[in-house]
Amino acid sequence: MTGLTSPVTQAIILAGGQATRLRPYTDTRPKAMVEVAGRPIIDHQLDWLAGHGVEHAVVSCGYKAEVLRDHLDGRTGGPETTLVVEDEPLGRGGGLRYAASGLRGSDDPFFALNGDILTWFPLDEFTAYHREKGGLVTLGLARFQTTWGIVDVADDGVIEGFTQSPQLPFWINAGVYLFERSVVPLLPVKGDHESSTFPELAKEGRLFGYRIDGFWRGVDTVKDVKEAGDQIAALRGETSTS
Repeated sequence: MTGLTSPVTQAIILAGGQATRLRPYTDTRPKAMVEVAGRPIIDHQLDWLAGHGVEHAVVSCGYKAEVLRDHLDGRTGGPETTLVVEDEPLGRGGGLRYAASGLRGSDDPFFALNGDILTWFPLDEFTAYHREKGGLVTLGLARFQTTWGIVDVADDGVIEGFTQSPQLPFWINAGVYLFERSVVPLLPVKGDHESSTFPELAKEGRLFGYRIDGFWRGVDTVKDVKEAGDQIAALRGETSTS
């Protein structure tokens, strides 16, 4: 069993789904292979995980699996990867449970990431928080940023200004998790863990949330690809070419 101060060395990346809202990018590739800031999403994820001690990543996929397989086979550096292919869509919870069969060992905790998110924050702090709380699952939480503009209006109806896509005082599931291995049998064989496993763990007080202080961006639409590329370029002090 991993010690209380040891890094988490395994992860699962959920890279299934047809991502129809990302077409035409996903006409020929799975969502995880869509390029943001000049690199596939999964390369950003694997490099981030490797930088925090992850040595082995299980990548779960279905749609256009051969494209992802060829890419992973050609990668050098970073975590060793194991590809598992869903014969039919299993949902995120079912996909997690199925992918866990590719993990090594029997007791070690593991990270899990949705295949359509880009984020950078200290996973060692995430892990320490998880162990301090003593729960079974810890969710990364991101501040909710609306895609709508907000109108600043006074009580008398006078419009004082506009704020485009502000962050609101709410937190959303960021698609980054830390699981104890004992949770795997509690995941659905098919379906979504957020409507089954997580509510049960919450009732038992075994589910915790970690507020991410760092870059986070979901990539769900064509618009997101451009905006995420611009954000990453700005963080690097570059000019975006996306």
